[in-house]
Amino acid sequence: MIFHSPSWVPKLANPPSSVTIPEFIFDESTGRAPFAQSRDPFVCGITGKSFSVQEVKERVDLLARGLAPELNWSSNAGTEFEKVVAVFSLNSIDYGTVSWATHLLGGLVSPVSAAYTAKELEFQLRDSKAKCLFTCSPLLEIALIAAKAVGIPENRIYVLQVAGTGVQGTVNGLKTVDDLIRNGRRRPSLERLRLGNGDGARRAAFLCYSSGTSGFPKGVMISHRNVISNILQVDAYERLHRESAEVALGILPMSHIYGLIMLLHENVYRGDSSVVLPKFDFAQSLDAIQRFKITTLFLVPPIFVLLIKSKSVVEQHDLSSVIHAVTGAAPLGEETAAQLQQMFPRWLIRQGYGLTETSTVVSSTSGKDIWMGSCGSLIPGCEARLVTEEGKEVENCDQAGELLIRSPSVALGYFNNPKANNETFKNGWLCTGDKAMFRKAPSGNQHLFIIDRMKELVKVKGHQVAPAELETHLLTHPAVGDCAVIPVPDEYYGEVPKAFVTKSSSVCMAECDALVKQSILRHAKQGKANYKWLRGGVEFIDAIPKSPSGKILRRVLIDQERRKKRQIEARL
Repeated sequence: MIFHSPSWVPKLANPPSSVTIPEFIFDESTGRAPFAQSRDPFVCGITGKSFSVQEVKERVDLLARGLAPELNWSSNAGTEFEKVVAVFSLNSIDYGTVSWATHLLGGLVSPVSAAYTAKELEFQLRDSKAKCLFTCSPLLEIALIAAKAVGIPENRIYVLQVAGTGVQGTVNGLKTVDDLIRNGRRRPSLERLRLGNGDGARRAAFLCYSSGTSGFPKGVMISHRNVISNILQVDAYERLHRESAEVALGILPMSHIYGLIMLLHENVYRGDSSVVLPKFDFAQSLDAIQRFKITTLFLVPPIFVLLIKSKSVVEQHDLSSVIHAVTGAAPLGEETAAQLQQMFPRWLIRQGYGLTETSTVVSSTSGKDIWMGSCGSLIPGCEARLVTEEGKEVENCDQAGELLIRSPSVALGYFNNPKANNETFKNGWLCTGDKAMFRKAPSGNQHLFIIDRMKELVKVKGHQVAPAELETHLLTHPAVGDCAVIPVPDEYYGEVPKAFVTKSSSVCMAECDALVKQSILRHAKQGKANYKWLRGGVEFIDAIPKSPSGKILRRVLIDQERRKKRQIEARL
């Protein structure tokens, strides 16, 4: 059975396939909000500095002109994979400027998590074959180390100005975005990138890295049409219930698909404004909501938990402007949603579901049809199927299976990874690896519920962590004989990794378990971003459960962990 959007959802117009993303979002004939009725797309939440839509469009054009001679690139020479620009930065009001200027040059943008270590950044730079790197002063030391390791010269490292870092002007003699824009004013207009019919659907615009069970992040190739499709899908789904342009809190990492699409693209197209903060800071976020009269919060569940736990601090701020509280990247528990609703009765608490591979939104809660615990209904143009572990098609609501998605926003595939492509993209359907079911809401509409994951990922505060990556690292510790990493629930982070370890023969019987565990935990932190740390702890066991073929049976460990938790709760 194929599941669709509810009957009230408008049909999706055929997304254009011969224009670039910047041409689409800055052309009033595409249906975007008229410039005159649009808010400034990006406002610095610290300084208050902002750019109008027209100013952003001009900066994009000038940056492209200034960057072209730097890299010896022209719009219609070479493929996008020969012109890869990596962006390793905290949030900036010019993050989109860099992305869209790259697109005008016929290039490809590879956003990098600002939480990455030098080794992790090096992997992405090498795998994506990046030719230059945009970074910011707080991350410059890491950027220089990684760039040197992959052979990117310092004159191809550029600096994004990020408010609140205490650094203005030239950094280490490197050119800034403003330097390149000034240079662009002296350069002639660029030749327009020529896209033939269908080229926008085939040409990659972003290479976003998503963790997988293989232990290494995979580059997801997202086309211009993929992004344009999701912009149109979300806009069609929400337009009937929007009363005016909105002001969003821009703390989601712009390197993450959630922030990349909603803050950088959807909001610009709809004429909304994003109040940009470099990264999440609780006090700064509360101040920004009050100061800029923010109406929409795009957050992740751990931040909502923090709001609930910090009631006394929250009550010192005026949050009365907030209308929509939208969560994604990880499930928001029904109990947490209920507590949040009790604390803020007027908020419309909405949840969405999506993946990097769907660029991003698959389903969303409508403000007119909220059902706590659900991920809302499918957006227009998106179809879904459910398949049981036995391979049987689910034909009814209230029956679980692996979620398969078909949508014009589904990515082109993984970069240079045919094995992963064959496993994930099958006959026009994306196999999500998530266990889900559809249920009929009191409204009569079908709602999507994500029950569990068939993929073996740990979702930590919006980040995806591959257990195999951590296991490979742990096995280099002399005390670790074998290991398995599983997700365990955490009230603040959503999930955290926990390691089950068998001791190696080198561990002396007399050694204290607590000291060995501390040594393993310290080792786990080395060379890894902090969201990959073993916050769930380390537990010694006699043997790692495995199948006859040698595959780790993580489900056995997860079930054991759940039983232990229930026993503890029963004793309390």
